Amino acid sequence: MPTLLAIETSCDETSVAIVRNRQVLSSIVSSQIAVHQPYGGVVPEVASRQHVETVNWAIAQSLEQGQITWAEIDGIAATCAPGLVGALLIGLTAGKTLAMLYQKPFLGVHHLEGHIYASYLTDPSLQPPFLCLLVSGGHTSLIYVKECGYYEILGQTRDDAAGEAFDKVARMLNLGYPGGPVIDRLSQTGNAQAFALPEGQISLPTGGYHRYDTSFSGLKTAVLRLTQQFQQSEHPLPIPDIAASFQETVAKALTKRAVACALDYGLTTIAIGGGVAANSTLRQHLQAAAAKHSLRVLFPPLKFCTDNAAMIACAAAEHFQRGHTSPLTLGAQSRMAISDVMKLYDAA
Repeated sequence: MPTLLAIETSCDETSVAIVRNRQVLSSIVSSQIAVHQPYGGVVPEVASRQHVETVNWAIAQSLEQGQITWAEIDGIAATCAPGLVGALLIGLTAGKTLAMLYQKPFLGVHHLEGHIYASYLTDPSLQPPFLCLLVSGGHTSLIYVKECGYYEILGQTRDDAAGEAFDKVARMLNLGYPGGPVIDRLSQTGNAQAFALPEGQISLPTGGYHRYDTSFSGLKTAVLRLTQQFQQSEHPLPIPDIAASFQETVAKALTKRAVACALDYGLTTIAIGGGVAANSTLRQHLQAAAAKHSLRVLFPPLKFCTDNAAMIACAAAEHFQRGHTSPLTLGAQSRMAISDVMKLYDAA
């Protein structure tokens, strides 16, 4: 297996990693959470400036941690889509520059494909086909992984992504940013059955509901109305109970759809990717539901749930093995369907 160095700067983490044989030789992640917390979310221009200041340091640290030289690296990769264009351009430019300087092949990587490959770091023997439940701040999708570079979206959110819903509910409860970790922590002391909240369903024109698509806007609105009721009644807001009830509803909705999708398509493995994969209630519900149907569930280690370059390097190595490389004219794209991944490469 080839050795790939990858750079990830799609949002607010500057990350550089080196991967060989689906084994992580080094993984450097510089988070910008503290920088963006005063704003309650990621400020694109601020994120880009932070990447400029950090990327060279992260590259040097990755090489040092991996105890590896440029001569031992077979290719350079960088996330090119989707994400914040200004942020993507920093990592993409750095990756292209390194590829030219050290005369290495270059590969642009789709960010969501990276999240799929985080599960390969958990189980190096993993092979398609399988189902990926990708749940992050910007995406909530059920993806049929057919082969490296070939994906089909079977279900997706019609409005808010799961991680986005966590952030917005945390803001309603004055819990700060990011919302996922603090809601998960508070849920441990709350009553998940305290409030009956709507999971959100997508109606079909022919009647009934979509088996795989999700909607979290109604749930978010229900939490808002609940908090308003408490504020008007002047009773103290039971934040742990609201957090636990909200988290329970999201976990059940995602679990029901993922298990149904896997069974309908005859897929025996469900791999979870994205920041919400770190959520404790989602992990409990999915593992319990999957066990009833003899399905295997793979969760990445917590450090590979959020954005990181190790997953990008793992995806790049798989493409590199198949003779796929990207032109140095490849640009950054804020949006790109995962079904279009192969447009990033020139086949050998």
